[in-house]
Amino acid sequence: MRLLVMGQQAFGKAVLEALLERGENVVAVYCAPDKEGRPLDPMKEAALEKGLALYQPGDFKDPDVLAQMRALEADLCLMAFVTLFVPEEARETPKHGSICFHPSLLPLHRGPSSINWPIIGGATKTGLSLFYPDDGLDEGDILLQREVEIGPDDTLGTVYFKKIFPLGVAAMVEAVDLFREGRAERTQQDHSKASYESWCRKKDVRIDWTKPADQVYNLIRGANPQPGAWTTCDGKTVQVFDARKIDNAGGAPGEIVAVTDATITVAAAGGAIEVQRLRPEGEGKIPAGDFAAAAGLKPGAVWS
Repeated sequence: MRLLVMGQQAFGKAVLEALLERGENVVAVYCAPDKEGRPLDPMKEAALEKGLALYQPGDFKDPDVLAQMRALEADLCLMAFVTLFVPEEARETPKHGSICFHPSLLPLHRGPSSINWPIIGGATKTGLSLFYPDDGLDEGDILLQREVEIGPDDTLGTVYFKKIFPLGVAAMVEAVDLFREGRAERTQQDHSKASYESWCRKKDVRIDWTKPADQVYNLIRGANPQPGAWTTCDGKTVQVFDARKIDNAGGAPGEIVAVTDATITVAAAGGAIEVQRLRPEGEGKIPAGDFAAAAGLKPGAVWS
């Protein structure tokens, strides 16, 4: 099959490399345009290293872009982490159209931060979907889905990189076989069960220490490593990353109840959070104990 691979960053690169390793015929790679002052996208680098045809259109509605896509006479387009809007005329250029990766069990968690929000909400499972994109946001028919567990101490980073990322690469490769063998199915999403969340941003992840410790911990996990749940210490922002939940630590919400060489323990409703790694405002990530020593933090101080 003649394949177009469209995407960016580490996931796009991994999908491209997996296809090439099994000898698939990738006739062109499409990446987002370069950004001034930013390093080359990993997927672009991989395409250049392999000597593949590489295109970086800024507008897929451009007649010249569409003509060039048609000239490739592709059978299938695999969209592996695509942020630009790709209109129907471009998506349907290949014989079998396009398949898009999304890191949730659609129709749940449509939108750009679809791994953060299930963790923040306390979900115990999520997954990935390959679907036939349409002009709606993550609304197209499903080709296949894979479920993953969200463990009690999983973070955004572990769910994505250790679970969804490798399963997603394998699923994209499997999709090629499904089309090659005439076994590609279409299952309509149940739109009545759909949920949508926008970007998980800094304004969404301020820690409210009056909330139950479970909710505080889920917020920290779901924002680790991005955008980083945060609180304030002496009027300055402190982002909290690695942590664990502790039961029955005493203290008022936000009160520091213990400080060690390695950790800071902060009370929340019904429990506490033992902070192991954090980022003070304007600095890099450091062990919580180092921050406590530098700031002179003692039990009884309050974060808010």
